[in-house]
Amino acid sequence: MEVRFFDLSRMSGSERAALYVRSGVNVSNLIPKVIPILDGIKNRGDAAVREFTAQFDGVDLSPERFLVSQSDMDEAVQSLSPELSDAIRTSLDNITRFHEAQREPETWSMEIRPGLVAGERTIPIDSVGLYVPRGKGSFPSMMMMSGVPAKVARVRRIVVATPPDANGAADRATLAVARLIGIHEVYALGGVQAIGAMCYGTETVPRVDKIVGPGSGFVMAAKQLVSTEIDTGMPAGPSEAIVFADDSVDVETAAVDLLIEAEHGPDSAAYLVCVDGEYARRVAEIIPKLIADLPEERRGYCEAVFRENGGVVLAADVEDAVNFINGFAPEHLQLMVREPWALVPQIRTAGEVLIGPFTPGTLANYSIGPNAILPTSGFARTASALSVRDFTRKMSFAEATEAAFLELAPKTLALTEYEGFAAHARALTLRLNATDVLSEK
Repeated sequence: MEVRFFDLSRMSGSERAALYVRSGVNVSNLIPKVIPILDGIKNRGDAAVREFTAQFDGVDLSPERFLVSQSDMDEAVQSLSPELSDAIRTSLDNITRFHEAQREPETWSMEIRPGLVAGERTIPIDSVGLYVPRGKGSFPSMMMMSGVPAKVARVRRIVVATPPDANGAADRATLAVARLIGIHEVYALGGVQAIGAMCYGTETVPRVDKIVGPGSGFVMAAKQLVSTEIDTGMPAGPSEAIVFADDSVDVETAAVDLLIEAEHGPDSAAYLVCVDGEYARRVAEIIPKLIADLPEERRGYCEAVFRENGGVVLAADVEDAVNFINGFAPEHLQLMVREPWALVPQIRTAGEVLIGPFTPGTLANYSIGPNAILPTSGFARTASALSVRDFTRKMSFAEATEAAFLELAPKTLALTEYEGFAAHARALTLRLNATDVLSEK
């Protein structure tokens, strides 16, 4: 295979913009297939969930088997090898430490002016559904990344849905992580039927207030369709990364780091950006050799990525490179250049920035601490990583004393009259007149 090579100095603005378009998943094509599944679950509950689980996951699960038993979760913890158990516990500790730092004061208030007090309360969402995918592998890391912030936020009821295997069992490491976090309600359900069950509720699966977590194109389509009825959180689609490197890092390191997100799936995106033409070509030459050494499935994914949505990008200079990165708004950005910290203030749009040669995406995906569920498809321009804040809501409060009311009401009255809200105005004049009467007495 040959890796695509892009020289930005030879490209028009429209050609550059074309690189920003992810091949990804065309959700609009999937929506007609998803609508009848959601309608079935909405109207027939558990029976429809069972039917679609048999159809799409190849296992006939009675509703009594949807919910994973506590004994199965306990056994999952015990089944972990010592090495995997230690790795999970270390990652959980790091992720918890990071997310605990995100917790905000329960209440704050201020006196805006004499007699006028306002503030906010931070309140955990009552119930959330966490979708943990399984399609292209098992992802206990996603259980960590979604479960920890929900637990730190003190969500009252945390529900997990994760696809079953051919025997109807959820992934054991995912179950173990849920148990270690302190989550007890896990359903061996996946795909559209899991999203529908958590959105509408069934005889077995109670409805939740919000659903978060990445998934397949069908899951993305389902979340889009139910978003008018339930909060579906940040959009999280196929993985994507940009590695910005120079010759302070050897070409093999730069190339192999580029494959980290590429091996997630054929719809991922992965670009190396650099300003040295010779270095860029050397990286492009080694990428096919590294891909050839991967296991067959991952090799196929990476080959697809570099055919459709990946390659090596040569920028004219650092400013040109930064402009390209900000235009792309990658989910993951890795800076492997001589002075990476000098570039950080210039990066405006990225889900996360990994700094220096010893911070590969591998560490970030599992064990550093910041959340690895990140905005994709350019949504890094406006959205942030999953956090404790996604599992809370803000409720403002305010109080005006009589003196503050008398000062502010006449000014507010002018605004209500301009906008034509008579009842708004009446609420003010009623009090102003009553105050005048009382003052006369």
